[in-house]
Order: sequence, then C-alpha cells, then structure tokens
Amino acid sequence: MTTTSQSPDRRSVRRLGDRLFSGSATGAGVLILLVLAGVATFLVAQSIPALTADPADLPQGGSLAAYIWPLLFGTLLAATIALLVATPLAVGIALFVTYYAPRRLAQGLGYLVDLLAAIPSIVYGFWGIAWLAPRLVPFYEWLDEHASWIPFFAGPASATGKTMLTAGIVLAIMILPIISAISREVFRQAPALHREAALALGATRWEMIRMAVLPYGRSGVIGGAMLGLGRALGETLAIAIVLSVSPGVVSVNLISSTNPSTIAANVALNFPDSSGLAVNALIASGLALFVITFAVNFFARAIVNRRAEFSE
Repeated sequence: MTTTSQSPDRRSVRRLGDRLFSGSATGAGVLILLVLAGVATFLVAQSIPALTADPADLPQGGSLAAYIWPLLFGTLLAATIALLVATPLAVGIALFVTYYAPRRLAQGLGYLVDLLAAIPSIVYGFWGIAWLAPRLVPFYEWLDEHASWIPFFAGPASATGKTMLTAGIVLAIMILPIISAISREVFRQAPALHREAALALGATRWEMIRMAVLPYGRSGVIGGAMLGLGRALGETLAIAIVLSVSPGVVSVNLISSTNPSTIAANVALNFPDSSGLAVNALIASGLALFVITFAVNFFARAIVNRRAEFSE
C-alpha cells in the first residue's frame, strides 16, 4: 500500500496563498468599515455647530429641524414616486425576460435594461428637462382640469413640466435596472420542480408564475426595491436639473411648479456659495440623508439575506 503526500514546498505555498487571500479580504472589510466610520464622524463633527447655533443665524432664520424637514420631505416624496413607478415595471420586465421572451430576445433585452444603469445622471437630467417635461405638460393640465379634487393634482399645473412627478419619473427610470436585475436573478432561481409541477397539473404559464415564482421571489423583489430606493434617495444632478423648487415648501402637489427640494440637490446647488453656519447646516442635512440611506440599505440587505437558498 502506497500513500501519496504533497511536497512540503507545495503545502507551504498554498498556505501562504490562503493567508494572503484571507488577509486581503479581511483588510478590505476593515477598510470599508473605517471609511464608513470616517464619513459618519466627519458629518457629525461638522453638524455640531449647526445643532448648537442660534436659530436666527441659520439659513432662512429658523430652527435646524425647520430647515431640514422640507428637504427631507421632498427627498422621501421623490423617492417614493420613483419606487411606485419603477417596481411594477421592473417586475414585469423581469418576468418577460425570464419566462416569456425567446432566448435571443431575452438576452438582448436584459443587456439593454442593464445598460440604463451606465447612463450618467446628468444625461437623465437633460433628457428629463428637454424632452420629458414639455411632453407631460398637457397631461398635467388635464389632471388639473379633471382631477384637481385630489390633493396630489390640485394644481395649478406647471407650464414647464418641472414638477415633482416629472422628477419621480426620471428617478424611476434610473432605478429600474437595479430592481429588474435583482428580480431576474430571483425569478430564475425559483425551484424547477415547483414550476414543472404547476404546469403538469394544468396551470397556465401565468398561473405557474403566480403560484410558484412570485411567492418564492417576493422577498428578493422587496430587497431589490429597497436597494433602488436607496439609490433614489441620494440622486443629485438629475433632480437639480428637472425640479423647480421653492425653499421651505412642504407640499404633496405633484403637478405644480411649487415643489420642495431634495437634500442632495439642495447641497449641490447651494454648497459652492455657502460659508460659515450655512455650510454646517448643509452638512447636517447630509447627515440626515446618510442615516436614512444607511437604514434603507441595511433593511434591504436583511430582507435579501432572509430569502431561502435555491434547493431542489
């Protein structure tokens, strides 16, 4: 009986490679935590002067909460509109690409949707202000005439189309690839035995999707939607270009030219000309956005991790 063993040199090389890989992976994880802690520390330290300052010295002469609240409201409103518009479209695209489209068409369409994520946000902003907004003006006028009893469409309708609804639609297109990509991967992993059993029992393709695919992929779709929401919360240039803002306004009117700004767009527009406590107030609003975005992404990651592993 003979036994074979690896040479000491080979074992030592492998062990060295394992140690290098383990050390580099651990170092990358620690570096991310350090960067995150550094950003949080910077935001907190720079926000303290605004938190302790006299309200009369702050922008708009009010309290810090009164300054940040309209911006926070506008951020959440725009992101919510984007989420409500993008999620059904993304789920529909994912289902079509995964279970309905021919293989060649599905592959090309999947690449095309993913390429939307590579377009710079400023391009989306130019497209929104030059093409989308003018074409939505007649629709806003129709809403003002026939649906003004709904607070969201109370009017008066904007003559330029630079409204919160336009900004939300632009954001929806920007987060569409994120939700669609995650939904496609989740739907592909639906257990084949469940799908084949549903079809064998006489279910149509839609019934199979409704009974076997959607229940399995529900948590993944929710996680993808939350990741898209985190992306929408931090968008800057597209909102700054498309949205016509009024400082300090809190309004749910989606078709008017009087709109609250978002935190990211407000920082981008006002930071170059600000000084003193105005800079600290902007950083304090950034801290609020940092906390909200971190919480949303943490919640999304928790949902994704709860999804059951693919098993047959």
